Amino acid sequence: MAACTCFVALSNPAFSQTHSLHQLPNVDQLLLERPIALATGIGRAHDPTGSSSREAQQFFDQGLAYLHHFEWIDAARSFNQALRLDSQLALAWSGLSRAHEELGQRVQAERALQKALELSKAASAHDRQHIEARRLQSVATERPAQEARASYRRSLDAAIAALPTDVELLLERGVAESPDATDRGQGSVPGSIAFYDRALAIDQDSFAAHHYLTHAYENAGRIDEALVHGAIYAHSAPEVPHALHMYGHDLRRVGRVAEAIAQFEAADRIAVKQLELDGLAPETDWHYEHNLDLLGTSYQHAGQMARADAALRTAFWLPTANLVQAINKRQWLVFLRARGRVTDALQNAGALLDYPYPVAQAIGHIERGYALLAQKRYAEAAAATNSALAAMKSAPAGAGLAALPFEGLQGEFFLRTGQREKGRQMLEAMVAKARAAQGPDEWVQALFTLEAVAAAARQAGDWDFAGRMAQQMIEHDPAYAGSHYAAALVAEHQADRARAQREFALASQYWAQADTDLPELAESRTKSRGPATPAPR
Repeated sequence: MAACTCFVALSNPAFSQTHSLHQLPNVDQLLLERPIALATGIGRAHDPTGSSSREAQQFFDQGLAYLHHFEWIDAARSFNQALRLDSQLALAWSGLSRAHEELGQRVQAERALQKALELSKAASAHDRQHIEARRLQSVATERPAQEARASYRRSLDAAIAALPTDVELLLERGVAESPDATDRGQGSVPGSIAFYDRALAIDQDSFAAHHYLTHAYENAGRIDEALVHGAIYAHSAPEVPHALHMYGHDLRRVGRVAEAIAQFEAADRIAVKQLELDGLAPETDWHYEHNLDLLGTSYQHAGQMARADAALRTAFWLPTANLVQAINKRQWLVFLRARGRVTDALQNAGALLDYPYPVAQAIGHIERGYALLAQKRYAEAAAATNSALAAMKSAPAGAGLAALPFEGLQGEFFLRTGQREKGRQMLEAMVAKARAAQGPDEWVQALFTLEAVAAAARQAGDWDFAGRMAQQMIEHDPAYAGSHYAAALVAEHQADRARAQREFALASQYWAQADTDLPELAESRTKSRGPATPAPR
Protein backbone atom coordinates (compact mmCIF):
# COMPACT_ATOMS: atom_id res chain seq x y z
CA MET A 1 0.00 0.00 0.00
CA ALA A 2 1.45 3.37 -1.00
CA ALA A 3 2.06 5.89 1.71
CA CYS A 4 -0.44 8.72 2.02
CA THR A 5 1.30 12.05 2.56
CA CYS A 6 -1.81 14.18 2.24
CA PHE A 7 -2.38 15.34 5.78
CA VAL A 8 -1.44 18.95 6.37
CA ALA A 9 1.38 19.61 8.79
CA LEU A 10 1.67 23.02 10.38
CA SER A 11 4.96 23.46 8.55
CA ASN A 12 3.03 23.56 5.28
CA PRO A 13 3.43 27.16 4.07
CA ALA A 14 -0.09 27.11 2.62
CA PHE A 15 -1.46 27.33 6.14
CA SER A 16 -1.03 29.84 8.91
CA GLN A 17 1.37 29.06 11.72
CA THR A 18 0.25 31.99 13.86
CA HIS A 19 -2.28 29.95 15.82
CA SER A 20 -1.20 28.94 19.32
CA LEU A 21 -2.85 26.48 21.63
CA HIS A 22 -4.54 29.44 23.33
CA GLN A 23 -6.09 30.85 20.17
CA LEU A 24 -9.38 29.19 19.29
CA PRO A 25 -10.38 29.25 15.62
CA ASN A 26 -13.09 31.81 14.93
CA VAL A 27 -14.91 31.52 11.62
CA ASP A 28 -15.10 34.93 10.03
CA GLN A 29 -18.50 36.16 8.88
CA LEU A 30 -17.00 37.10 5.52
CA LEU A 31 -16.11 33.45 4.96
CA LEU A 32 -19.69 32.39 5.66
CA GLU A 33 -20.94 34.94 3.14
CA ARG A 34 -18.41 33.99 0.46
CA PRO A 35 -20.15 32.85 -2.77
CA ILE A 36 -20.28 29.12 -3.34
CA ALA A 37 -21.01 27.07 -6.45
CA LEU A 38 -23.41 24.16 -6.74
CA ALA A 39 -21.44 21.06 -5.84
CA THR A 40 -21.46 17.52 -7.18
CA GLY A 41 -20.77 14.31 -5.32
CA ILE A 42 -22.41 15.42 -2.08
CA GLY A 43 -25.67 13.51 -2.32
CA ARG A 44 -29.16 14.91 -2.62
CA ALA A 45 -31.43 16.54 -0.06
CA HIS A 46 -34.64 18.39 -0.82
CA ASP A 47 -37.35 20.28 1.03
CA PRO A 48 -39.74 22.49 -0.98
CA THR A 49 -39.48 26.15 -0.04
CA GLY A 50 -42.01 27.62 -2.42
CA SER A 51 -39.41 30.06 -3.74
CA SER A 52 -40.02 31.44 -7.21
CA SER A 53 -36.28 31.18 -7.84
CA ARG A 54 -35.26 27.69 -8.99
CA GLU A 55 -31.64 28.53 -8.26
CA ALA A 56 -32.46 29.70 -4.73
CA GLN A 57 -34.18 26.35 -4.11
CA GLN A 58 -31.09 24.53 -5.39
CA PHE A 59 -28.76 26.40 -3.04
CA PHE A 60 -31.18 25.88 -0.16
CA ASP A 61 -31.17 22.14 -0.85
CA GLN A 62 -27.38 22.21 -0.98
CA GLY A 63 -27.27 23.93 2.41
CA LEU A 64 -29.61 21.27 3.74
CA ALA A 65 -27.31 18.53 2.40
CA TYR A 66 -24.29 20.14 4.03
CA LEU A 67 -26.15 20.31 7.36
CA HIS A 68 -26.71 16.57 7.12
CA HIS A 69 -22.98 16.09 6.45
CA PHE A 70 -22.09 18.31 9.47
CA GLU A 71 -20.34 20.71 7.07
CA TRP A 72 -21.41 23.91 8.82
CA ILE A 73 -19.30 26.42 6.87
CA ASP A 74 -20.46 25.27 3.44
CA ALA A 75 -24.02 24.98 4.74
CA ALA A 76 -23.93 28.64 5.81
CA ARG A 77 -22.40 29.68 2.49
CA SER A 78 -25.11 27.80 0.58
CA PHE A 79 -27.95 29.33 2.62
CA ASN A 80 -26.45 32.79 2.17
CA GLN A 81 -26.23 32.15 -1.57
CA ALA A 82 -29.91 31.17 -1.59
CA LEU A 83 -30.78 34.36 0.29
CA ARG A 84 -28.90 36.48 -2.24
CA LEU A 85 -31.28 35.05 -4.82
CA ASP A 86 -34.39 35.26 -2.62
CA SER A 87 -34.04 37.31 0.56
CA GLN A 88 -37.56 36.31 1.66
CA LEU A 89 -36.73 32.61 1.80
CA ALA A 90 -37.74 31.89 5.39
CA LEU A 91 -36.42 28.33 5.48
CA ALA A 92 -32.99 29.52 4.32
CA TRP A 93 -32.87 31.89 7.31
CA SER A 94 -33.84 28.97 9.54
CA GLY A 95 -31.12 26.77 8.05
CA LEU A 96 -28.59 29.57 8.40
CA SER A 97 -29.56 29.83 12.07
CA ARG A 98 -28.74 26.16 12.54
CA ALA A 99 -25.35 26.51 10.83
CA HIS A 100 -24.42 29.50 13.01
CA GLU A 101 -25.43 27.59 16.12
CA GLU A 102 -23.26 24.61 15.22
CA LEU A 103 -20.35 27.00 14.69
CA GLY A 104 -20.85 28.37 18.20
CA GLN A 105 -22.13 31.72 16.91
CA ARG A 106 -25.14 32.06 19.15
CA VAL A 107 -25.86 35.75 18.47
CA GLN A 108 -25.86 35.29 14.69
CA ALA A 109 -27.96 32.13 15.08
CA GLU A 110 -30.62 33.99 17.07
CA ARG A 111 -30.63 36.88 14.59
CA ALA A 112 -31.20 34.54 11.64
CA LEU A 113 -33.88 32.63 13.53
CA GLN A 114 -35.76 35.83 14.33
CA LYS A 115 -35.69 36.72 10.64
CA ALA A 116 -37.11 33.28 9.80
CA LEU A 117 -39.87 33.68 12.40
CA GLU A 118 -40.78 37.10 11.04
CA LEU A 119 -41.02 35.82 7.47
CA SER A 120 -42.90 32.68 8.54
CA LYS A 121 -45.99 34.76 9.36
CA ALA A 122 -46.67 35.01 5.63
CA ALA A 123 -45.24 31.61 4.76
CA SER A 124 -46.89 28.26 4.05
CA ALA A 125 -48.03 25.85 6.76
CA HIS A 126 -45.10 23.61 5.79
CA ASP A 127 -42.59 26.41 6.40
CA ARG A 128 -44.23 27.44 9.68
CA GLN A 129 -44.05 23.85 10.99
CA HIS A 130 -40.34 23.62 10.19
CA ILE A 131 -39.46 27.02 11.60
CA GLU A 132 -41.42 26.47 14.82
CA ALA A 133 -39.58 23.18 15.29
CA ARG A 134 -36.30 25.02 14.77
CA ARG A 135 -37.33 27.61 17.39
CA LEU A 136 -38.08 24.91 19.95
CA GLN A 137 -34.85 23.12 19.09
CA SER A 138 -32.99 26.36 19.80
CA VAL A 139 -34.78 26.71 23.14
CA ALA A 140 -33.91 23.11 24.07
CA THR A 141 -30.28 23.71 23.14
CA GLU A 142 -30.08 26.89 25.17
CA ARG A 143 -32.02 25.50 28.14
CA PRO A 144 -31.55 21.73 27.97
CA ALA A 145 -34.17 20.94 30.61
CA GLN A 146 -36.25 17.82 30.09
CA GLU A 147 -39.44 19.81 29.47
CA ALA A 148 -37.83 21.93 26.75
CA ARG A 149 -36.66 18.75 25.01
CA ALA A 150 -40.11 17.18 25.38
CA SER A 151 -41.76 20.30 23.96
CA TYR A 152 -39.46 20.15 20.94
CA ARG A 153 -40.33 16.49 20.35
CA ARG A 154 -44.06 17.16 20.69
CA SER A 155 -43.76 19.93 18.11
CA LEU A 156 -42.09 17.54 15.69
CA ASP A 157 -44.71 14.86 16.33
CA ALA A 158 -47.49 17.35 15.58
CA ALA A 159 -45.70 18.51 12.43
CA ILE A 160 -45.26 14.91 11.23
CA ALA A 161 -48.93 14.19 11.90
CA ALA A 162 -49.78 17.15 9.65
CA LEU A 163 -47.09 16.33 7.06
CA PRO A 164 -46.57 12.54 7.30
CA THR A 165 -44.41 12.28 4.16
CA ASP A 166 -42.01 15.09 5.12
CA VAL A 167 -38.59 13.41 5.12
CA GLU A 168 -36.80 16.30 6.80
CA LEU A 169 -39.20 16.29 9.74
CA LEU A 170 -38.74 12.54 10.18
CA LEU A 171 -34.97 12.90 10.12
CA GLU A 172 -35.11 15.70 12.65
CA ARG A 173 -37.40 13.65 14.89
CA GLY A 174 -34.93 10.76 14.80
CA VAL A 175 -32.10 13.05 15.86
CA ALA A 176 -34.31 14.47 18.64
CA GLU A 177 -34.51 11.01 20.25
CA SER A 178 -30.99 11.56 21.61
CA PRO A 179 -30.97 12.59 25.28
CA ASP A 180 -28.39 15.26 24.36
CA ALA A 181 -30.17 18.46 23.33
CA THR A 182 -27.17 19.54 21.27
CA ASP A 183 -26.89 16.30 19.30
CA ARG A 184 -26.84 16.54 15.51
CA GLY A 185 -27.22 12.83 14.72
CA GLN A 186 -23.96 11.37 15.98
CA GLY A 187 -25.65 10.36 19.22
CA SER A 188 -28.58 8.63 17.55
CA VAL A 189 -30.08 5.94 19.80
CA PRO A 190 -32.07 2.77 19.01
CA GLY A 191 -35.28 4.78 19.30
CA SER A 192 -34.09 6.93 16.38
CA ILE A 193 -34.01 4.04 13.94
CA ALA A 194 -37.76 3.84 13.32
CA PHE A 195 -37.88 7.49 12.22
CA TYR A 196 -34.94 7.08 9.84
CA ASP A 197 -36.51 3.93 8.40
CA ARG A 198 -39.75 5.84 7.79
CA ALA A 199 -37.76 8.52 5.97
CA LEU A 200 -36.12 5.87 3.77
CA ALA A 201 -39.48 4.32 2.97
CA ILE A 202 -40.52 7.68 1.53
CA ASP A 203 -37.20 8.54 -0.12
CA GLN A 204 -34.93 5.54 -0.64
CA ASP A 205 -32.19 7.88 -1.94
CA SER A 206 -31.96 9.88 1.29
CA PHE A 207 -28.24 9.80 2.08
CA ALA A 208 -29.03 11.58 5.35
CA ALA A 209 -31.15 8.68 6.56
CA HIS A 210 -28.31 6.27 5.77
CA HIS A 211 -25.86 8.60 7.52
CA TYR A 212 -27.88 8.75 10.72
CA LEU A 213 -28.66 5.03 10.62
CA THR A 214 -24.93 4.35 10.46
CA HIS A 215 -24.47 6.32 13.68
CA ALA A 216 -27.49 4.72 15.34
CA TYR A 217 -26.37 1.17 14.59
CA GLU A 218 -22.79 1.96 15.65
CA ASN A 219 -24.02 3.33 18.95
CA ALA A 220 -26.14 0.20 19.44
CA GLY A 221 -23.17 -2.06 18.72
CA ARG A 222 -24.89 -3.47 15.60
CA ILE A 223 -21.85 -3.06 13.39
CA ASP A 224 -22.93 -5.31 10.52
CA GLU A 225 -26.02 -3.14 9.99
CA ALA A 226 -23.98 0.04 10.39
CA LEU A 227 -21.64 -1.24 7.68
CA VAL A 228 -24.51 -1.63 5.20
CA HIS A 229 -25.74 1.93 5.67
CA GLY A 230 -22.20 3.32 5.85
CA ALA A 231 -21.41 1.83 2.45
CA ILE A 232 -24.52 3.42 0.93
CA TYR A 233 -23.72 6.77 2.54
CA ALA A 234 -20.16 6.73 1.18
CA HIS A 235 -21.38 5.78 -2.30
CA SER A 236 -24.02 8.55 -2.20
CA ALA A 237 -21.56 11.32 -1.29
CA PRO A 238 -18.11 10.40 -2.67
CA GLU A 239 -16.82 14.00 -2.40
CA VAL A 240 -17.67 14.38 1.30
CA PRO A 241 -14.84 13.35 3.67
CA HIS A 242 -17.25 12.58 6.52
CA ALA A 243 -19.18 10.12 4.34
CA LEU A 244 -16.01 8.24 3.44
CA HIS A 245 -14.64 8.03 6.93
CA MET A 246 -18.03 6.96 8.33
CA TYR A 247 -17.73 3.84 6.18
CA GLY A 248 -14.15 3.43 7.34
CA HIS A 249 -15.35 3.34 10.98
CA ASP A 250 -17.16 0.10 10.41
CA LEU A 251 -14.78 -1.52 7.95
CA ARG A 252 -12.22 -1.33 10.75
CA ARG A 253 -14.65 -2.86 13.24
CA VAL A 254 -15.14 -5.98 11.10
CA GLY A 255 -11.41 -6.50 10.54
CA ARG A 256 -11.20 -4.94 7.07
CA VAL A 257 -8.49 -2.52 8.17
CA ALA A 258 -6.76 -2.08 4.81
CA GLU A 259 -10.08 -1.02 3.26
CA ALA A 260 -10.74 1.31 6.19
CA ILE A 261 -7.35 2.95 5.67
CA ALA A 262 -8.20 3.48 2.00
CA GLN A 263 -11.40 5.29 3.03
CA PHE A 264 -9.61 7.48 5.57
CA GLU A 265 -6.85 8.30 3.07
CA ALA A 266 -9.42 9.27 0.43
CA ALA A 267 -11.21 11.46 2.97
CA ASP A 268 -7.89 13.12 3.82
CA ARG A 269 -7.08 13.85 0.17
CA ILE A 270 -10.48 15.43 -0.44
CA ALA A 271 -10.29 17.52 2.74
CA VAL A 272 -6.78 18.80 2.02
CA LYS A 273 -7.72 19.72 -1.55
CA GLN A 274 -10.79 21.62 -0.37
CA LEU A 275 -8.88 23.45 2.37
CA GLU A 276 -6.25 24.53 -0.13
CA LEU A 277 -8.85 25.67 -2.68
CA ASP A 278 -10.66 27.73 -0.06
CA GLY A 279 -7.44 29.00 1.53
CA LEU A 280 -8.55 27.84 4.99
CA ALA A 281 -6.53 26.74 7.99
CA PRO A 282 -7.03 23.03 8.76
CA GLU A 283 -8.52 23.68 12.18
CA THR A 284 -11.57 25.39 10.65
CA ASP A 285 -12.81 21.93 9.59
CA TRP A 286 -13.36 19.62 12.54
CA HIS A 287 -13.71 16.63 10.19
CA TYR A 288 -10.10 17.02 9.14
CA GLU A 289 -8.61 16.41 12.58
CA HIS A 290 -11.13 13.69 13.39
CA ASN A 291 -10.21 11.86 10.20
CA LEU A 292 -6.51 12.16 11.04
CA ASP A 293 -7.21 10.47 14.37
CA LEU A 294 -9.02 7.64 12.59
CA LEU A 295 -6.29 7.35 9.96
CA GLY A 296 -3.46 7.44 12.47
CA THR A 297 -4.95 4.82 14.77
CA SER A 298 -5.70 2.62 11.75
CA TYR A 299 -2.08 2.83 10.63
CA GLN A 300 -1.11 1.91 14.20
CA HIS A 301 -3.52 -1.03 14.09
CA ALA A 302 -1.92 -2.24 10.84
CA GLY A 303 1.62 -1.88 12.21
CA GLN A 304 2.46 1.04 9.91
CA MET A 305 4.09 3.01 12.69
CA ALA A 306 5.85 5.74 10.70
CA ARG A 307 2.59 6.74 9.05
CA ALA A 308 0.72 6.49 12.35
CA ASP A 309 3.27 8.79 13.99
CA ALA A 310 2.96 11.38 11.21
CA ALA A 311 -0.84 11.45 11.21
CA LEU A 312 -1.27 11.49 15.00
CA ARG A 313 1.47 14.10 15.45
CA THR A 314 -0.19 16.38 12.91
CA ALA A 315 -3.54 16.02 14.68
CA PHE A 316 -1.91 16.66 18.06
CA TRP A 317 -0.48 20.03 17.05
CA LEU A 318 -3.61 21.35 15.33
CA PRO A 319 -5.39 24.01 17.40
CA THR A 320 -8.98 23.12 18.20
CA ALA A 321 -12.02 24.72 19.78
CA ASN A 322 -13.64 21.31 20.18
CA LEU A 323 -13.23 19.84 23.67
CA VAL A 324 -13.61 16.22 22.53
CA GLN A 325 -10.91 16.70 19.91
CA ALA A 326 -8.66 18.28 22.52
CA ILE A 327 -9.07 15.16 24.66
CA ASN A 328 -8.45 12.86 21.70
CA LYS A 329 -5.04 14.44 21.20
CA ARG A 330 -3.83 12.00 23.84
CA GLN A 331 -3.87 9.31 21.13
CA TRP A 332 -0.43 10.44 19.94
CA LEU A 333 0.90 10.26 23.49
CA VAL A 334 -0.59 6.78 23.93
CA PHE A 335 1.09 5.81 20.65
CA LEU A 336 4.45 7.17 21.79
CA ARG A 337 4.27 5.19 25.03
CA ALA A 338 3.30 2.05 23.15
CA ARG A 339 6.38 2.44 20.96
CA GLY A 340 8.63 2.81 24.00
CA ARG A 341 9.15 6.54 23.38
CA VAL A 342 8.30 7.45 26.95
CA THR A 343 10.53 10.52 27.11
CA ASP A 344 8.85 11.94 24.00
CA ALA A 345 5.43 11.28 25.52
CA LEU A 346 6.43 13.02 28.74
CA GLN A 347 7.78 16.08 26.96
CA ASN A 348 4.81 16.49 24.62
CA ALA A 349 2.16 15.91 27.28
CA GLY A 350 3.10 19.32 28.66
CA ALA A 351 1.57 20.96 25.57
CA LEU A 352 -1.91 19.99 26.78
CA LEU A 353 -1.34 21.94 29.98
CA ASP A 354 -1.45 25.13 27.89
CA TYR A 355 -5.01 24.52 26.70
CA PRO A 356 -7.71 26.78 28.16
CA TYR A 357 -9.83 23.76 29.10
CA PRO A 358 -9.30 22.30 32.58
CA VAL A 359 -10.21 18.84 31.25
CA ALA A 360 -7.53 19.01 28.55
CA GLN A 361 -5.07 20.13 31.23
CA ALA A 362 -6.13 17.12 33.29
CA ILE A 363 -5.34 14.86 30.32
CA GLY A 364 -1.90 16.47 30.11
CA HIS A 365 -1.24 15.66 33.77
CA ILE A 366 -2.62 12.13 33.33
CA GLU A 367 -0.37 11.44 30.36
CA ARG A 368 2.62 12.81 32.26
CA GLY A 369 1.67 10.43 35.07
CA TYR A 370 1.65 7.40 32.77
CA ALA A 371 5.05 8.31 31.34
CA LEU A 372 6.51 8.89 34.80
CA LEU A 373 5.21 5.51 35.96
CA ALA A 374 6.91 3.85 33.01
CA GLN A 375 10.13 5.55 34.12
CA LYS A 376 9.55 4.33 37.71
CA ARG A 377 9.41 7.91 38.99
CA TYR A 378 6.58 7.08 41.34
CA ALA A 379 6.57 10.17 43.56
CA GLU A 380 6.39 12.43 40.52
CA ALA A 381 3.67 10.25 39.01
CA ALA A 382 1.65 10.62 42.21
CA ALA A 383 2.05 14.40 42.02
CA ALA A 384 0.86 14.38 38.40
CA THR A 385 -2.17 12.31 39.45
CA ASN A 386 -3.05 14.86 42.12
CA SER A 387 -2.69 17.70 39.62
CA ALA A 388 -5.00 15.87 37.22
CA LEU A 389 -7.62 15.45 39.94
CA ALA A 390 -7.45 19.14 40.83
CA ALA A 391 -7.92 20.11 37.16
CA MET A 392 -10.90 17.76 36.82
CA LYS A 393 -12.54 19.21 39.93
CA SER A 394 -12.13 22.73 38.54
CA ALA A 395 -13.73 21.80 35.19
CA PRO A 396 -17.14 23.47 34.74
CA ALA A 397 -18.18 20.65 32.42
CA GLY A 398 -16.74 17.67 30.64
CA ALA A 399 -14.72 16.22 33.52
CA GLY A 400 -16.14 12.82 32.63
CA LEU A 401 -14.08 12.87 29.43
CA ALA A 402 -10.96 12.37 31.55
CA ALA A 403 -12.48 9.86 33.98
CA LEU A 404 -11.36 6.61 32.34
CA PRO A 405 -7.75 7.66 31.66
CA PHE A 406 -7.60 8.91 35.28
CA GLU A 407 -8.95 5.63 36.67
CA GLY A 408 -6.44 3.75 34.53
CA LEU A 409 -3.58 5.87 35.86
CA GLN A 410 -4.61 5.20 39.45
CA GLY A 411 -4.93 1.47 38.79
CA GLU A 412 -1.56 1.28 37.08
CA PHE A 413 0.05 3.19 39.95
CA PHE A 414 -1.18 0.59 42.43
CA LEU A 415 -0.24 -2.30 40.14
CA ARG A 416 3.32 -1.04 39.81
CA THR A 417 3.84 -0.05 43.46
CA GLY A 418 3.03 -3.24 45.33
CA GLN A 419 -0.76 -2.93 45.76
CA ARG A 420 -1.41 -5.47 43.04
CA GLU A 421 -4.95 -6.58 43.89
CA LYS A 422 -6.19 -3.03 44.31
CA GLY A 423 -4.61 -2.09 40.99
CA ARG A 424 -6.12 -5.10 39.25
CA GLN A 425 -9.62 -4.29 40.49
CA MET A 426 -9.40 -0.67 39.36
CA LEU A 427 -8.01 -1.58 35.97
CA GLU A 428 -10.61 -4.31 35.41
CA ALA A 429 -13.40 -1.84 36.17
CA MET A 430 -11.87 0.81 33.92
CA VAL A 431 -11.41 -1.64 31.04
CA ALA A 432 -15.02 -2.83 31.33
CA LYS A 433 -16.26 0.75 30.99
CA ALA A 434 -13.92 1.44 28.07
CA ARG A 435 -15.06 -1.65 26.20
CA ALA A 436 -18.74 -0.83 26.76
CA ALA A 437 -18.45 2.37 24.67
CA GLN A 438 -19.47 1.78 21.04
CA GLY A 439 -18.29 4.87 19.14
CA PRO A 440 -15.50 4.47 16.56
CA ASP A 441 -13.04 6.55 18.55
CA GLU A 442 -13.92 4.87 21.83
CA TRP A 443 -13.68 1.38 20.33
CA VAL A 444 -10.10 1.76 19.12
CA GLN A 445 -9.14 3.71 22.22
CA ALA A 446 -10.38 0.77 24.31
CA LEU A 447 -8.18 -1.57 22.25
CA PHE A 448 -5.05 0.48 22.79
CA THR A 449 -5.98 0.98 26.44
CA LEU A 450 -6.09 -2.79 26.87
CA GLU A 451 -2.74 -3.06 25.13
CA ALA A 452 -1.21 -0.48 27.47
CA VAL A 453 -2.59 -2.25 30.56
CA ALA A 454 -1.26 -5.60 29.33
CA ALA A 455 2.18 -4.04 28.79
CA ALA A 456 2.15 -2.41 32.24
CA ALA A 457 1.19 -5.74 33.83
CA ARG A 458 4.10 -7.50 32.11
CA GLN A 459 6.48 -4.77 33.24
CA ALA A 460 5.16 -5.12 36.80
CA GLY A 461 5.71 -8.88 36.66
CA ASP A 462 1.99 -9.65 36.93
CA TRP A 463 1.80 -12.18 34.12
CA ASP A 464 -1.54 -13.64 35.16
CA PHE A 465 -3.17 -10.23 34.83
CA ALA A 466 -1.29 -9.61 31.58
CA GLY A 467 -2.84 -12.84 30.29
CA ARG A 468 -6.34 -11.71 31.24
CA MET A 469 -5.81 -8.41 29.43
CA ALA A 470 -4.43 -10.20 26.34
CA GLN A 471 -7.51 -12.42 26.26
CA GLN A 472 -9.75 -9.37 26.44
CA MET A 473 -7.80 -7.83 23.57
CA ILE A 474 -8.57 -10.91 21.47
CA GLU A 475 -12.24 -10.72 22.46
CA HIS A 476 -12.35 -7.01 21.66
CA ASP A 477 -10.57 -7.28 18.31
CA PRO A 478 -9.39 -10.69 17.10
CA ALA A 479 -8.15 -9.07 13.86
CA TYR A 480 -5.54 -6.94 15.67
CA ALA A 481 -2.06 -8.43 15.45
CA GLY A 482 -1.16 -6.81 18.77
CA SER A 483 -3.86 -8.86 20.51
CA HIS A 484 -2.18 -12.09 19.45
CA TYR A 485 1.30 -10.74 20.12
CA ALA A 486 0.32 -9.91 23.72
CA ALA A 487 -1.15 -13.40 24.14
CA ALA A 488 1.98 -14.96 22.63
CA LEU A 489 4.25 -13.18 25.11
CA VAL A 490 2.20 -14.52 28.03
CA ALA A 491 2.14 -18.05 26.61
CA GLU A 492 5.89 -17.88 26.07
CA HIS A 493 6.41 -16.79 29.69
CA GLN A 494 4.24 -19.72 30.84
CA ALA A 495 6.35 -22.09 28.71
CA ASP A 496 3.28 -22.98 26.63
CA ARG A 497 5.26 -23.27 23.43
CA ALA A 498 2.46 -24.59 21.25
CA ARG A 499 0.14 -21.70 22.08
CA ALA A 500 2.93 -19.15 21.85
CA GLN A 501 3.80 -20.43 18.38
CA ARG A 502 0.15 -20.24 17.26
CA GLU A 503 -0.30 -16.71 18.59
CA PHE A 504 2.98 -15.48 17.07
CA ALA A 505 1.82 -16.96 13.74
CA LEU A 506 -1.50 -15.11 13.97
CA ALA A 507 0.33 -11.88 14.84
CA SER A 508 2.52 -12.34 11.74
CA GLN A 509 -0.58 -12.96 9.62
CA TYR A 510 -2.42 -9.85 10.80
CA TRP A 511 0.71 -7.71 10.43
CA ALA A 512 0.90 -8.59 6.72
CA GLN A 513 0.78 -4.87 5.78
CA ALA A 514 3.04 -3.70 8.63
CA ASP A 515 6.32 -1.84 8.33
CA THR A 516 8.96 -4.34 7.25
CA ASP A 517 11.24 -3.20 10.08
CA LEU A 518 8.59 -3.53 12.82
CA PRO A 519 10.44 -5.33 15.66
CA GLU A 520 7.34 -7.18 16.86
CA LEU A 521 6.76 -8.54 13.35
CA ALA A 522 10.32 -9.83 13.07
CA GLU A 523 10.02 -11.46 16.49
CA SER A 524 6.66 -13.01 15.64
CA ARG A 525 7.90 -14.45 12.37
CA THR A 526 10.94 -15.97 14.02
CA LYS A 527 9.08 -17.46 16.97
CA SER A 528 6.10 -18.71 14.94
CA ARG A 529 8.44 -21.19 13.31
CA GLY A 530 9.35 -22.71 16.66
CA PRO A 531 12.74 -24.04 17.72
CA ALA A 532 15.06 -25.26 15.02
CA THR A 533 14.94 -29.02 14.39
CA PRO A 534 18.36 -30.68 14.80
CA ALA A 535 19.74 -32.07 11.55
CA PRO A 536 19.67 -35.90 11.36
CA ARG A 537 22.99 -37.64 11.93
